[in-house]
Amino acid sequence: MAYKIILDPGHGGSDPGATFNGRQEKDEALGLAMSVGKLLENAGFDVAYTRTTDVYNTPFEKATIANNMGGDLFVSFHRNSAPNADMYNGVQTLVYNDQGLKAELARNINENLVALGFADKGVVERPNLVVLKRTKMPAVLIEAGFINSALDNEIFDNKQNEIAQAIADAIIDTLYDRGIHANDCKPNNSQSYSVQVGAFRNRQLAESLNLQLRRQGFPSRVVMEDNLFKVRVGDFRTLDNAVAMELKLRLLGYNTFVVS
Repeated sequence: MAYKIILDPGHGGSDPGATFNGRQEKDEALGLAMSVGKLLENAGFDVAYTRTTDVYNTPFEKATIANNMGGDLFVSFHRNSAPNADMYNGVQTLVYNDQGLKAELARNINENLVALGFADKGVVERPNLVVLKRTKMPAVLIEAGFINSALDNEIFDNKQNEIAQAIADAIIDTLYDRGIHANDCKPNNSQSYSVQVGAFRNRQLAESLNLQLRRQGFPSRVVMEDNLFKVRVGDFRTLDNAVAMELKLRLLGYNTFVVS
């Protein structure tokens, strides 16, 4: 069973979302989500959608759909809107809080979209948004430019394929940096495994080891636990994948053990 990504095209049905000069957010969100989904499926991920047609579900229903499908990651697609045309422009990604995988993903999405010409409106915490609050998995909400910005619409219309690829790449790269691949499945108890490479009382020592590992291409990070700065590699859904990573590290001379 592959890692499952739930894609949520915003609005739908009787709720058009933001509108401008004949454009409807619900349509553009659906088109973008479907394009990203195809790219993720081609990369081997299990992709599911909260909607694939022009229907309306409440935000609570969307979160429930995602939870019932057993998703590992939730990505919601929207377009922003300003009180007046051309008042603002740029991309923004919303998260419940600025922590963990979702925060990394949000920044990577923004970075990739900025490279296509969008302005960067940043990563913003929105803890009261139902689809971010009620989903039981890391969740982000992408505001893919302002629907009433001529600058953003020019990019959105002329670079649709590139935008979809940029978002898909951000998702794949963020997961890879955590040691998560398309064929990693989630055990019933949602347990995950990492390889611990070191533990320090001094943060600088931990960061130095973390930098060394990253320069060698390992998806490492520093976590604070039990008053120690611990350096860990990967975030694996299966023990076998964690053990395989541990072997690679040991062959390079690192003292390691698997933690869950």
